[in-house]
Amino acid sequence: MLGTGLRFGLDRALPHADNGFPFSTLTANTLGALVLGLLVGSLWPRASSWLRAGLGTGILGSFTTFSAIAISVVSLVRSDQWGIAIGYLVITLVLGFVAAWAGLNLGLKLPGHQPGKQEPLVETE
Repeated sequence: MLGTGLRFGLDRALPHADNGFPFSTLTANTLGALVLGLLVGSLWPRASSWLRAGLGTGILGSFTTFSAIAISVVSLVRSDQWGIAIGYLVITLVLGFVAAWAGLNLGLKLPGHQPGKQEPLVETE
């Protein structure tokens, strides 16, 4: 619910027409990749499975969506905006990989990160 609310707010802040460049979707997916990379680099090895599911799949999964990319591309193609559609796909993939890489590397450098330590963040029974 939290991720969906954040995504709705972003869509309202950066609206676009069906034949326009989908900045809100690109922004959401790039930010999601960055934050997921940051989380994986900083606390994933020590996080419990429910925390990983809640943050990664729950919040970030509902904030970022592959279906929104597909819908945007289909809308652009139907509007005969092939150049924008292809450019959007390429930019989405490149920025997603760069953001995930940057987040991962930043997370690995955060204070408290101890490579190889597998102590859980939350005790589980």
